[in-house]
Amino acid sequence: MTDPAPPAASDWGRLAEERLARIARCSAPGQGVTRLPFTSAHRDALAEITDWMTSAGMEVSLDAAGTLIGRRGPADAPTFYMGSHQDSVREGGAFDGIMGVALACLAVEKLTSEGIVLPFAIEVAAFADEEGVRFPTALIGPRALAGTFDPSVLDLKDREGISLREALTEFGCDPDAIPSLARDPARAMGYLELHIEQGPILEAERLPLGIVTAICGIERHTVTFTGRTGHAGTLPMEGRQDALVGAADFISFVHDFGRRSEDLRVTVGQIDIAPGVVNAVPREARLTLEIRAPDDGLRAAAGQRLADRAGEIADLRGLALDMRRTYVQPAQPCDPALRAALVAADIDHSGAGRELPSGATHDASAMADLCPIAMLFLRCRDGVSHVPEEHASATDMGRAISVAAAVLAAQTPN
Repeated sequence: MTDPAPPAASDWGRLAEERLARIARCSAPGQGVTRLPFTSAHRDALAEITDWMTSAGMEVSLDAAGTLIGRRGPADAPTFYMGSHQDSVREGGAFDGIMGVALACLAVEKLTSEGIVLPFAIEVAAFADEEGVRFPTALIGPRALAGTFDPSVLDLKDREGISLREALTEFGCDPDAIPSLARDPARAMGYLELHIEQGPILEAERLPLGIVTAICGIERHTVTFTGRTGHAGTLPMEGRQDALVGAADFISFVHDFGRRSEDLRVTVGQIDIAPGVVNAVPREARLTLEIRAPDDGLRAAAGQRLADRAGEIADLRGLALDMRRTYVQPAQPCDPALRAALVAADIDHSGAGRELPSGATHDASAMADLCPIAMLFLRCRDGVSHVPEEHASATDMGRAISVAAAVLAAQTPN
């Protein structure tokens, strides 16, 4: 009896589509996919992913951080890493994160079916928590592998008052063993993550794939304009110190400023007004400002310009200003050699080798502390993500599997 023939090239994408449709059912009730870490839906998903990994000839284990690891190759060999996250946002889609796990497994399975033996080990990681929806932290799994895990986050709690430590323990993991998961950078060859673009560029340009140049850096600020309140009917318009007017000026400037640079993303995502009643002039306007860019210099310069403009608006409107940076995450450039390999493989598989930055954060941003990183984007229908309508085609997934397999086959250990 002979082994079944491996899937034809056009069938790899359909196999990915079938697997993603099946694992999408590993979800809390409701529309879309809601799969939070260390829940019954997560456990159900691990059973599916285990099948994917064993089909690719990998040995499977669950580590102390809740990451499901599929490994092929000797324990002491140089290792190339692939993967993404299994979790979703609430009522999200069936592709964000989990598609990268499915396609990584299929790329390894494709090489195995073709009899290609890699001169190094490969690990595919299904990380537990990238979205940060259940707990006020994220990237636990990749930070553990990179040796940058902060044990203090184990005390953070979800909405039900369950700590991360408790959730991990209940899931069968050993939180105290997480620091021991750190991989040896000298044996880490690189990390490749496949992900939907979560934006409209590739679809607009009719391109199935794109190669990521860098994962954007992020900084966040709180901005508070403070003026004086008074009766809305008796306080003259002339001379008002309306905090909301100052905030509106600033928000308009932020939007217009962001449009001047193709690589810059600036967003005011939240605003709170006090006293917040219909018949009183706003005394205080508190808002958030987020700045993202693939270049830290561009991001920092934007932050300074926006801070300067906030001060000018406050002076013009007779307001006090308090602006503070509350968070910063540096940009993570993708490795030039891995980028070049992805471009070449994309061109060989009828693509254009299009390069673009990632405005979203990914597991790769944490893996960058361990080894060189690279990302391959797939176009997504209507450019949407984090919604049930999220979608990537079987044809595009098939191309991505072929590109990833080609890049793996081209790697050599140092």
